[in-house]
Amino acid sequence: MLRVLTISTLFPNAARPTFGVFVESQTLALAARDGVEVRVVNPIGRPPFPLDLHPHYRPLRHLPEEETWKGLRVARPPMLTVPGVTGRINPVLLARAVRPVVERWRREGFAFDAMDAQFFYPDGPAAALLAAEFGVPLLIKARGADIHYWGRRRGCRERIMAAAAQARCLLAVSRSLARDMAAMGMEAGKIAVHYTGCDLERFRPRDRAAAKEKLQVRGPLVVSLGSLIPRKGHDLVIEAMAELPSATLLVVGEGPERGRLQKLIERRGLGGRARLVGGMPHGELPGILAAADVMALASESEGLANAWIEALACGTPVVTPDVDGAAEAIDRPAAGRLLRERSPAAIAVAIRSILEAPPAQRAVRESAERFSWERNGQQLHEHLARIAAPAEAA
Repeated sequence: MLRVLTISTLFPNAARPTFGVFVESQTLALAARDGVEVRVVNPIGRPPFPLDLHPHYRPLRHLPEEETWKGLRVARPPMLTVPGVTGRINPVLLARAVRPVVERWRREGFAFDAMDAQFFYPDGPAAALLAAEFGVPLLIKARGADIHYWGRRRGCRERIMAAAAQARCLLAVSRSLARDMAAMGMEAGKIAVHYTGCDLERFRPRDRAAAKEKLQVRGPLVVSLGSLIPRKGHDLVIEAMAELPSATLLVVGEGPERGRLQKLIERRGLGGRARLVGGMPHGELPGILAAADVMALASESEGLANAWIEALACGTPVVTPDVDGAAEAIDRPAAGRLLRERSPAAIAVAIRSILEAPPAQRAVRESAERFSWERNGQQLHEHLARIAAPAEAA
């Protein structure tokens, strides 16, 4: 039996059911393997009273501190955090929140063989503190922003590098990210590429005309999917719509940029053709992605975006800048267009080229079929079993 303790600040809960859903899917795939038991600690960051009464944090105050979530035992200890203030010490605060849960579970008999941190910062350095304390091997996974943003911040970078030195295995969601990690000074021999997965049964091609009809959309449809934050580049896709007068744009996601993006839509006179539809349950994404003729995501950086893979699985080609792991997903003409220039004009040209000569849905779908959760879970199991082997033998 391989017992795994997963620590992840990214994980869904009742208040945010789609937050970190890809970590949930990966963990469920691992837990489904024979001879594996997984428990999850999902620290819930909350500022002190009265800041925790803010609408962003208020729903988190009522989450249970432990529950069974989709068959997984999940603890959600509160973790003190103050946005813009505690970033450098978040690993220490996170470890302090997690430690009592780990101690209690060990007393109950959950003697885990390996620790699995599912985001490099702050999860990785916090897990490193605990793994050293409890004498277990550590695996840390990098996903993109944890390296490209936190890895460039003084005080955070040093903690990331120390955790990387301690860990027995480092995973990256793309070859590009693995190269970036090695360039930072992480030991290349420890780093393995571990691609994301996709529910290939749920995300699949459908009758595009019928799917559009359900959305009350006529003509070409472009979807931009991702959090409404500057890095995702939704504003560039909105600007590109001025060059595509017959197309409709649906922007799916929530975030702090919503107000600015809505004003941009109004300023460009796109109110009838560009809509911010907000966030939606993960189970509803296949319908909107399968309806789209193109999924355009103008991110300035991505490890390997789940949105790319989910769109491809639905038979929908992707337009995105040639950054980070994009070329590993959009690896053939049918899969879409990689942009050399991150601009509205380049986005419009790429979208138009697909609309004028759309690839067969089947051909697009084929580019996603290597990204299954079953394969993802199998590979994670193999990595964890390898680093835990001495502990299991003992």
